[in-house]
Amino acid sequence: MLMMTTAIQPVLAQESPKEEDFFRIARISSPEGTLLEVGGLCTLPNGDLGIATRRGDIFIVENPTSRQPYFRKVASGLHEVLGLVWKDGSLYCAQRGELTKLTDTNMDGKIDRFETVYSWPLSGHYHEYSFGPVVAPDGSFFVSGNVAFGNEEWWRGESRVPWRGWMMHISADGKMEPWATGFRSPCGLGIIDGELFYTENQGDWMGSGGLVHVKKGSFVGHPAGLRWTNLPNSPVKLTTEQLYSKVDPRFRRDENNRAIKPENVENEKFVTLFDMKQYFPEVQLPAVWLPHGVLGISNSQVVTIPEGAFGPFAKQVLVGDQGQSKIMRVYLEKVNGEYQGAAWDFRSGFQSGVLRLAWAKDGSLFVGETNRGWGSAGDANQGLQRLVWNNRVPFEMRTVSARPDGFEITFTQPVDKKYAEDLASYHVESFIYKYHPVYGSPTVNTENLTVKGVKVAADGMSARIIVNGLRRYYIHKLSLTGIRSQEGSYSLVHPDAYYTLNNIPEGAALAMSEVSTKSSAKAPVAEPKAPAKTATGKAEPAKAPTLAQIQPLLNKYTCSSCHNAEKKQVGPGFKEVAKRNYSVAKILSLIKNPKPENWPGYATPMPPFPQVPQADATKIALWINSLK
Repeated sequence: MLMMTTAIQPVLAQESPKEEDFFRIARISSPEGTLLEVGGLCTLPNGDLGIATRRGDIFIVENPTSRQPYFRKVASGLHEVLGLVWKDGSLYCAQRGELTKLTDTNMDGKIDRFETVYSWPLSGHYHEYSFGPVVAPDGSFFVSGNVAFGNEEWWRGESRVPWRGWMMHISADGKMEPWATGFRSPCGLGIIDGELFYTENQGDWMGSGGLVHVKKGSFVGHPAGLRWTNLPNSPVKLTTEQLYSKVDPRFRRDENNRAIKPENVENEKFVTLFDMKQYFPEVQLPAVWLPHGVLGISNSQVVTIPEGAFGPFAKQVLVGDQGQSKIMRVYLEKVNGEYQGAAWDFRSGFQSGVLRLAWAKDGSLFVGETNRGWGSAGDANQGLQRLVWNNRVPFEMRTVSARPDGFEITFTQPVDKKYAEDLASYHVESFIYKYHPVYGSPTVNTENLTVKGVKVAADGMSARIIVNGLRRYYIHKLSLTGIRSQEGSYSLVHPDAYYTLNNIPEGAALAMSEVSTKSSAKAPVAEPKAPAKTATGKAEPAKAPTLAQIQPLLNKYTCSSCHNAEKKQVGPGFKEVAKRNYSVAKILSLIKNPKPENWPGYATPMPPFPQVPQADATKIALWINSLK
């Protein structure tokens, strides 16, 4: 492996502020014994907070941003509520099998009227979650349905009854029209600029999570819901048979007629979701991919940052993540009529899985959390916290926009031109995911792209880079590790942005005469030589790296997103893995083809990671075994 080094090494980079220096996670005190496995959050017009729990309770919290909020249970006995909104004096929630209107008719502080707005079929399967509602600009509702898992082929999401794997559009008077299909686990719904979006989780047919614009009649990728496109009111006409004529669903059985679970195949000829769009125009690609293990593993609630909240990021989008217990930030733009944009990490460190978000009247953000049955980072199984901005502006990329010849990046503070005009400060690569029935996908078709030039604005607030080899529909990772702020020489709080390039805009390209082409990058240097041999001629045992040496690899390959060295997180702790006494060769095979049955009790199976080079995987394996 070749390593690139740069001559410019600011001495203050290690002292740069972190995300916690700008956004504080505050605790909200709840009554002792209250289990807040939050399934829904909404802010009422008077500033009170509505909470729905997965256990079927509804709370109203008075003075929720004060030191002594008052919790009042107003209803109980509902069926796993996974969404809550306020509209015209009533609460609305999605139970497992219906959209319900909840009203306190006599104003005594208790819900006394429960009205079914619309109900849908259930097969009774555990995974048939229903998410929502969100309120459209015209006052109607959207509710999404999770697919079911658990037959012999437990790895395949199924639509056992109508409208599982669908988005339902429900009018206030109880009329339902199917809106779109192709959903697997559509947990996060949101209205952005008056239009419906949702977030998807990685899984079968879903190579990674992402933020998707949901148009009427669209198909977003998972085939289970196509079972119902023959019904007369379906706006989607694509059939299962048509889709499977272009992509192999890999229904296979062994000699005992038992179903074989599809696994990732290395060096295979594969297709992508954008390949399917060439055949089927109703295919809707993610507006912004949220790369799995980097920007979450189970994406959740979508909210728009209001004016006056969170400083320079107003009108951008926040997305929660249940598995990694964190929040990401998304900047959207439209190119050729389609949404696309960039995504960054924003704030991690919540006590449990981030499922629901709601804005408080003071501009802080309520964060509702749960991990039961799903697993998440953090020490708690549930909770309610609040994210508070301290009015200091972090040094961040504010936006990334596509240009005909590259990208334009704006910043929240002026950059130091000494670094911003140095091509070594930028690195760009692009990649995409397979479209296949396997649980998740490795990144594929990864290419390093050449940054040919950069033009920095006179005020230091933006930089436009020329990038060779832009690829439509691909995720472009922009790493600005060399950029420093003009004041303090600080590094960016989050130096990596992930831009989904669904369309390359037209327009004028930069002339090379107006850009900087200088680079402080040195020539590549080779890695150390192979280990020395002993007197017997055998290679000396490889020395295990330290945590400090291995941490960059754990971060690069997203191991640390699910595993902690000391304890269970989303997956088992590395010390627990070490106790299995696996050989290095065995760990390498399990990285490439994990065996979830080896670790019962973990809700999220580990996807295959064949993209990890053997040299790096060996270092990780040696370090794991050193923890015995």
